[in-house]
Amino acid sequence: MFRIQSKTDISRKEFQDQKEEYLKILALYKERMALVMQGGPEQAIKRHKERGKLLARERIDLLVDRNTPFIELSPLAAFDLYNNEFPAAGIVTGIGVIHGKEVMIVANDATVKGGTYVKESIKKHVRAQEIAMENRLPCVYLVDSGGVFLPEQANVFPDKYHFGRFFFNQARLSSMRIPQIAVVMGSCTAGGAYVPAMSDETIIVRNQGTIFIGGPPLVKAATGESVTAEELGGAEVHTMISGVADHLAENDVHAIQICRNIFESIHRHEYQPVVTSAIEEPYYDPEELYGILPIDLRKPVDSREIIARIVDGSMFHEFKEKYAPTLVTGFARIMGYEIGILANNGVLFSETSLKGAHFIELCTSRNIPILFLQNITGFIVGKQYEHGGIARDGAKFVHAVANADVPKFTVIFGGSFGAGNYAMAGRAYEPRFLFMYPNAKISVMGGEQAANVLITVKEDQLRTKGQQLSPEEREQMLQNILQKYEEEGSAYFSTARLWDDGIIDPVDTRRIIGLAIAVSRNKSYSHTRYGVFRM
Repeated sequence: MFRIQSKTDISRKEFQDQKEEYLKILALYKERMALVMQGGPEQAIKRHKERGKLLARERIDLLVDRNTPFIELSPLAAFDLYNNEFPAAGIVTGIGVIHGKEVMIVANDATVKGGTYVKESIKKHVRAQEIAMENRLPCVYLVDSGGVFLPEQANVFPDKYHFGRFFFNQARLSSMRIPQIAVVMGSCTAGGAYVPAMSDETIIVRNQGTIFIGGPPLVKAATGESVTAEELGGAEVHTMISGVADHLAENDVHAIQICRNIFESIHRHEYQPVVTSAIEEPYYDPEELYGILPIDLRKPVDSREIIARIVDGSMFHEFKEKYAPTLVTGFARIMGYEIGILANNGVLFSETSLKGAHFIELCTSRNIPILFLQNITGFIVGKQYEHGGIARDGAKFVHAVANADVPKFTVIFGGSFGAGNYAMAGRAYEPRFLFMYPNAKISVMGGEQAANVLITVKEDQLRTKGQQLSPEEREQMLQNILQKYEEEGSAYFSTARLWDDGIIDPVDTRRIIGLAIAVSRNKSYSHTRYGVFRM
């Protein structure tokens, strides 16, 4: 491999100005993250601690091996929704390491509305289980939840991917021989009682954890029987009488230690052998990304400058360097792991699509994971390109991405618009993980293009009636559309609705993608089959 020769002059005023602007974007991101990490309101946190309970993230810190990374997923879920009363959607999910094994952790945050579930909480929990299935990760459920948030019951109960999907997924994980451990550290009510009941082993905390299908108020209403929560489904009941739980813990710390002890007998199975090399830091400082990444998406950015600050040693073996230059393809290493990279350098043409499909075939034939770096406005449009078969050639690219069985990872570092999102492994194409930078934008098209299209359609409609927009009406319509696309295209709008797995600081890309590759090794990926490529 050859080292990328960066053309960025970090001494130029333009670079320094850009970096200053990006640091403002990053400061806003860190401010929002800090608020979310606090959990629920101060009073709820105080009550939680007075009960002798640890906070959700404190529990995770104790659970994972010391000095190992924990990658929290979708921490800004439900951001700017529900009056921001559900920080992180009331649930913490992420990948950590326990006794050297990568593990998916799902922890309810009882300081947020008692750990109850809204639509985004459900989606986040289900997404965590999907990642566990796809990567064969053992699961730990740190349960402390009142179940469904009843005012939102219509959005969380009846549909395919609503509350019941938790237990469906648990059954499927069990059938795949993927271990699941539940630690009941608080309420575990109604349907939620199946989380520990369907786990391989369950730990429950004395005088704190409870498990029951119907709580005391429901029992009273249904049968007239008066019973306390502890008598109905406390730790002693379930470890000594019902057998629903297997281990009795005295407090949170004890419960977590028992959980760690269980993992001593859970062995990691590496299903995919990979070639690794010594880890080498990038030759160029990753913090230089702050002066390179696009803020104004109309300005082109050479994606090689991004790659140079992510990959080991800034070394890159480029494929078809001179052909179809609007897509950069090639091989590199991240944290010692081989990786194929596709990065946008402009709009997608027919030849770009063919180059992308060819490169994906190389990666799948060699069992090399793929990283997609998105900054894409979409496919080229126009009479010349339609006649040249852009739809046919674009379909080849999309076909290759959809069927590539090697792990795919996507990072949106600029714009992600239109069908370009699909070709570059957007959410619909099931990358193992998809992350966004704070400056990123995602929508069906850019705001200006959408405004021009919608205004043209409106003017055509009015013209058939002998009417037209006044300059003032046209300007007002333009501003309304631009504002709508600015808001709905933002990375925060996306991550709040879990269209991605989280917004990340660009300098953390290496660490996060490195762990993602390590996680993906738990499942074999040597069976790519393609269908019919329209020639």
